[in-house]
Amino acid sequence: MSEPIVRFHRLIADARSPQRADRSAAGTLPTRAYRYCAAATNAAGYGWWIFPPADLRLFWDGHDIYWQPGSADEWLPLHPSAQYPEFASRFDAAAPASLVGCAPPFLSALPEPGTLQVWTGLLARTAPDWGLLLRAPANLPLPGGYVLYEGIVQTDHWFGPLFTNLRFTRSHAPIRLRPDFPFLLAQPVPHLAYADATLAAMSVSDEMRDADWVDYEAHVARPNANRDRPFGAYAVGVRKRLNARCPLATRA
Repeated sequence: MSEPIVRFHRLIADARSPQRADRSAAGTLPTRAYRYCAAATNAAGYGWWIFPPADLRLFWDGHDIYWQPGSADEWLPLHPSAQYPEFASRFDAAAPASLVGCAPPFLSALPEPGTLQVWTGLLARTAPDWGLLLRAPANLPLPGGYVLYEGIVQTDHWFGPLFTNLRFTRSHAPIRLRPDFPFLLAQPVPHLAYADATLAAMSVSDEMRDADWVDYEAHVARPNANRDRPFGAYAVGVRKRLNARCPLATRA
């Protein structure tokens, strides 16, 4: 069996394991989009869902951040970071002597107002020349009250805590991160995809070539002129091309 493209290491045992993102966005996509829109379903299913390791409530009063783990009743001030409950001792018991005391924090208040770093309880290692794009789950409505910053981590070279940065968008009410609801999406990205040479290789044209008109007719005008055309023809074609190019895709 070949090596996986990514290997997640779960250090917080309470955390739910990452899982393949669902093409229906956990059933929230409209039925018509799920059946016929390959663009939406491919985006929704591209990557792995990451879940918060605990039922967590967070509150920003416009200046300070407070947190409430699990079923606790008391709001705890975050100054400036906090460990996951009982994790530091478990880490020290498992780690070699040189790493005792090096447990990563669970929550860290960042210098920017209303911003928070959240550790997923995971570490990750990807195959050579691959990284992970960490972002909000695609096409899945989030609870509100916060937004996530996106980042690409070169996890083939850097091996450390897999975290994300959160920015509060309200200060009048708490937000909740549920352990059974996807919080983050990790998407595999080859380094070549975002290299300067790749992103510089673009052009803009104000003219259509003959071949462009032919393709437009084949993909847009002709299908729309056929009143008996089947629904979802584009989606079917996309899946066939994907499976033809990547035999592993048939296993997904």
